Amino acid sequence: MKPGKGGAFVRTKLRRTADGNVIDRTFRAGEKFRPIHTEARKMQFLYADGTDAHFMDTETFEQIALAETSVEEPLKWVMPNETVDMLYIDGEPADIQLGASVELEVTHTEPGVRGDTASGGGSKPATLETGATVNVPLFVNIGDRIKVDTRSGSYMSRA
Repeated sequence: MKPGKGGAFVRTKLRRTADGNVIDRTFRAGEKFRPIHTEARKMQFLYADGTDAHFMDTETFEQIALAETSVEEPLKWVMPNETVDMLYIDGEPADIQLGASVELEVTHTEPGVRGDTASGGGSKPATLETGATVNVPLFVNIGDRIKVDTRSGSYMSRA
């Protein structure tokens, strides 16, 4: 922002990687920051035991455990033994990076009423193989594979 008087400044909303809190900060134009090292490593999700989520590096076979609460949102879309990209910030695991969508199988949903079509407009809750629940159109049945948007958690299409 460039106010009428004084120097320019930058207003930001920052998310703290350690706990996920959002912070409003204002910086002067030209202010310097310390560089951080980020990298993405291929990790295999092993299992979640209620408190920790366990991952294994696919190259070194080293196992790490992250607090399940810190990766709870992306874990809704990951099956055990699936490979994910783990974001490391300054050498510490911070977050799981997923694709824009995932394909999962519907394990439970109420049957649709006769006459429901793709253009019917209704929706119903469906439980997926990872345990996540999404709203799906009435024509989706148990055993169908569907595509889900990982950012919003919404139904996209049949797979």
